[in-house]
Order: sequence, then structure tokens, then C-alpha cells
Amino acid sequence: MNFEKVLFAFFILLALTLNFGFFLGDLGNPEQHHPYELFAALVVSVIATFLKFGDRTPVGSVLLASSLVADLQLLAAALVWGIVVHGTVSEASPEIIASIVSLSGGALLANIVSVVLLIMETFAARR
Repeated sequence: MNFEKVLFAFFILLALTLNFGFFLGDLGNPEQHHPYELFAALVVSVIATFLKFGDRTPVGSVLLASSLVADLQLLAAALVWGIVVHGTVSEASPEIIASIVSLSGGALLANIVSVVLLIMETFAARR
């Protein structure tokens, strides 16, 4: 068993599950979307991206691109939330939370692409 591949897959799957946990819930209800979960999803996604820089497989460039997209979406969601909390708006309205969760949904889709590609690459390597 290759420990590097296990670590790589672990962070890809963890990024997906954390992002899914944040995304799940009523779109505009701020009580169902915790900012620390968004922060954890962003941090793990960035770690997964750095691990993908060492991937030299043919699918590696697509894995890296999907991870960069997820990072960008999560970063945008975190920035919107940060601007709301520390900006002129006193409280996050359902519309703002919906925007944050929608950005997280885009990252979730990119993470799903990463996991599907990882599974396909794993099955192709076995043949």
C-alpha cells in the first residue's frame, strides 16, 4: 500500500465531505450553515490542492484544475461571509447566506469531479 496515495485520497475525500456538510441544509437559513465548517472545508481543500501538485499522472492536471476551482469557490464564499460579518451589514440575510451556500455548491461539484477522477484513475491503474 502506498502511504502517499492514501494521504492524497484521504484529503480529497475529506474536502468533499466537509464541503457537503456545509452545503447540506436550507439554502437561506444561517443556522444550518456554520462558518467554522466553511473554514475547515477551505483549509482541507487547500491542503488537497497542495498534495495534487506532486501528481504526475495524466489525470493530474485535471485533478489540480478541479481542486483549484473548489478552492476559488470556497475562498469566494469565505470572503463574502467575512465581508458580511466585518462589513457594514449587521447580520447575514437569507439572500447572502444563499449566495455563500451556492458558492459552496460550486466547490462541491468540483470536489465530486476530483473524487470521480480519483476513482477512475485507481481502477485504470489496477488493469
